[in-house]
Amino acid sequence: MIAIIDYDAGNLTSVARALSFLGFDNVVTSSPDQIFAADRVIFPGVGSAGSAMASLKRLGMDRVLNDIYQSEKPLLGICLGTQIILGHSEEHNTPCIGIVEGNVLQFDPKGKESDGSPIKIPHMGWNRVNIITPHPILSGLTPEDEFYFVHSYYPAPQSMDHCLGMTFYGVEFASIIGCRNLIATQFHPEKSGRAGLRILKNFCEWTPC
Repeated sequence: MIAIIDYDAGNLTSVARALSFLGFDNVVTSSPDQIFAADRVIFPGVGSAGSAMASLKRLGMDRVLNDIYQSEKPLLGICLGTQIILGHSEEHNTPCIGIVEGNVLQFDPKGKESDGSPIKIPHMGWNRVNIITPHPILSGLTPEDEFYFVHSYYPAPQSMDHCLGMTFYGVEFASIIGCRNLIATQFHPEKSGRAGLRILKNFCEWTPC
């Protein structure tokens, strides 16, 4: 069973639907007992860091997430769930969970695309990921694969050792983060077609070393 954490941050139904399509049992829940009983955990989310952290603390999910990480159980962060695992977000000057050292930074509105055209914020639409560190979760992906992004802030881990994939949008940022039993994507795999489903399937079958 895969637990999808419900902390009032949306984007849950599409994740559950993708897992069911792949044939994996799942439950959307805010119950610590159900989360700890699950074989693996997904931490999705859309919205702002400030309101997300307020909900996590109210529900006690900040402690649950840290305990899941320490337990070595496979944990997947998606979009806002990826940002929240870092230490601090520039969005509303928000202290975050801090599983991975680093910050969440705002895109520079003066940033330029690779062709020199100005970027639009939020970064919304399809973009590629340059995989810099092989990982079982990324097995079967190709350099031509594109993934769906919607965000105005981006993760900046302190250590490049935690950056598995990079994406360029005015700045090169970590679009896939990995550390021990944790994998996190700034893009939405559940909305990224075949390549995104491949990541979800790999996660559902992954046993961390």
